Amino acid sequence: MRIAVVGPTFPYKGGGVRHTTELAHRLAAAGHEVTLESWSAQYPEFLYPGEQTIDIPEGEPFPATERRLSWRRPDGWWRAGRRLRRADLVVLAVLTSIQVPAYRVILAGLGRRTRVVALCHNVLPHERKSYDVPLMRALLRRVSGVLVHSPEQGELARTLTGRPIRVAEMPAHLPPAETAAAAAAGERRRLLFFGIVRPYKGLDVLLRALAAGPGDVTLTAAGEFWGGTAATEALIAELGLGDRVELRPGYVPSDEIPALFAAADALVLPYRSATASQNVWMAYEHGTPVIATRVGGFPEQIRDGVDGLLCDPGDPASLTAAIERFYAPGEPERLRAAVRPVDPGPQWASYLEALTGLEPAGASGRDASESAAT
Repeated sequence: MRIAVVGPTFPYKGGGVRHTTELAHRLAAAGHEVTLESWSAQYPEFLYPGEQTIDIPEGEPFPATERRLSWRRPDGWWRAGRRLRRADLVVLAVLTSIQVPAYRVILAGLGRRTRVVALCHNVLPHERKSYDVPLMRALLRRVSGVLVHSPEQGELARTLTGRPIRVAEMPAHLPPAETAAAAAAGERRRLLFFGIVRPYKGLDVLLRALAAGPGDVTLTAAGEFWGGTAATEALIAELGLGDRVELRPGYVPSDEIPALFAAADALVLPYRSATASQNVWMAYEHGTPVIATRVGGFPEQIRDGVDGLLCDPGDPASLTAAIERFYAPGEPERLRAAVRPVDPGPQWASYLEALTGLEPAGASGRDASESAAT
């Protein structure tokens, strides 16, 4: 099958970039003829408050990649659609509603005969703006089908479109494996918060839980702080945690990740809401247990009481109790001993089957039920 994947890749960074690139590699390895259509300029700077690109790729770039899309050139979106008409399947990697105008123009250039799947990392953002619903509705009603990563996201997509929807667990697409940093035996009395810091990820909940928990437990919070660190630093001072919390603002390159995990007893994911996350798989790759909230895919990824602990979202007292349970005598080592790296092969096989087998509502691509969807 001739498949075109449209989405971000190197020199852009982050989980969505790694997923898009790995998807292209996996489709090609499965015998498909694959091209990756990507961006030379993805977003205006004011829409992404951080460094957008990196100098060294995280993983192997996909060889058949074109970087001809630019937010500055809508005419290029149309030309991309015309180029991709020869594909049997076009996959649009949807990470944010900001992509919708470009994708709508690409769809117009494609015409109605090409099968198009919207691969939605998030159907709607965790922190929504007034334009998110109308933009995503406009996109999802004009594709052949939609792939999402959790049943909850499937239900959300059904409120926006009558197109076929399929749910598949997001497979592991981790940064390239570096030599793991040697971790000393025993407890470190240190927890790790890792990744982009945004309100829905609950770092403030974790700080309040830490203040109420064992007084000798420390925390490293590493990642890009959207909106800066001022509010977090003020909360740390208010809670009297100045000597217990280390902030490491900025994107963490893949070669620095092993040492972060080696220095921590557990990764903490105090999310208020979630869809799919690679951070559990990343922790397990480094032999680190996980403390997380019961949201998104975490309850399926974490074996509560076996290789991690689960608690209630948005509830500092519940998270404090989980931290206290974690640091019961012998528990950190017992949980760590049960951690196993995930095998991504079966995950990817199921994922590709769901993606390539997603059939349109009718026999003629996106023509079917178009009038009913608009």
